[in-house]
Amino acid sequence: MKIGILQCDSTNENFRAEHGNYPGMFISLFQSIDPELEFAVYDVQIEQYPQTPEECDAYLMTGSRLSVYDNEPWIRKLEKYVVELHKKKHPLLGICFGHQMVARALGGKSEAVEQGWGVGVQNYQTVSAQAWTEPPMEQFPLLASHQDQVTELPENAELIAKSDFCPMAAFRIENHILTFQGHPEFQKAYSKVLLHLRKQILGPKIFAAGIKSLEQSIQPQQITNWMLNFLQNGASPK
Repeated sequence: MKIGILQCDSTNENFRAEHGNYPGMFISLFQSIDPELEFAVYDVQIEQYPQTPEECDAYLMTGSRLSVYDNEPWIRKLEKYVVELHKKKHPLLGICFGHQMVARALGGKSEAVEQGWGVGVQNYQTVSAQAWTEPPMEQFPLLASHQDQVTELPENAELIAKSDFCPMAAFRIENHILTFQGHPEFQKAYSKVLLHLRKQILGPKIFAAGIKSLEQSIQPQQITNWMLNFLQNGASPK
């Protein structure tokens, strides 16, 4: 299987030597489970796209420091591309910004919420078990970093996971789109430097809670198994 990574941001250049860039994080994570997976990277911030969707078996849309409602030309072009993939029922995964973009592009809503920032380890509850949610988990912890959320699901979406803080934390659309608000690609060391980078923005209470949460375990590989199961068994390119 070949997965095309739609890169929507880059890591801070001061952290890149130690922590890498977002496409590399995903590639390392996915190949730790299936070393035979192939990848292509498309930097959509500079409007790099495959010549046709069929160039890859599936796509993965990354996170971004920007918001899906920001009036940037590359964001609006990406929104149209999500619509194109959906019309073709071409498999697509969305993470954080990617999760929010799918919702916005397909008729749902993503916005800043009064809860504010969700950072550090967040615990999500599975609300809809599927054939591909193997290994089965009633709840799962992932790292997160976001102040926007999906507040209205798009048409034909099924909620997969939620939390008290983030009621629409994961969803699927039919058998070709699966999204998560949390970041399975993040490692705790990278989450920690992000927390320190945004310490003034977060405020002392959220910052301290985020740092404390890093003592908890996370389950990125289990969620990656879900994504791969979905791509291999729950979805196929049309």
